[in-house]
Amino acid sequence: MAGETSLSTLLRSMNPVLNDGAYVFCHIADRQVLQDLEPLGSFHEREGLTVILPHADAERLGLTVDYVAAWLTLEVHSALSAVGLTAAVAGALAAVGISCNVVAAYYHDHLFVAQADGARALDALRQLAQTAE
Repeated sequence: MAGETSLSTLLRSMNPVLNDGAYVFCHIADRQVLQDLEPLGSFHEREGLTVILPHADAERLGLTVDYVAAWLTLEVHSALSAVGLTAAVAGALAAVGISCNVVAAYYHDHLFVAQADGARALDALRQLAQTAE
């Protein structure tokens, strides 16, 4: 099933959802540090492995935490080739002073904002969807 590529359709139908919980990005040198935990997401960089975990799991593992985030999901099935969705979403959040870390997965885009900004980010995204042409 191909994802949506029309920016106006993506914005109107993005249906942002604020997921429960607090999440963190951590750097680990060795995946074995995770024990039996499966991270929400990961990315290999030159400096090592970045993992996205529930905050409680990172604390239990004794990992260093710099930033605690709320996780929002855009429920629209966006195509990986879609143009402009990340820019529009990041721009709407920046306009209200919210930083955003985006993870694009196969079906949906996932946004991580400071935990204290989760509800405000949800409101800003809903407003963007309502005003999209």
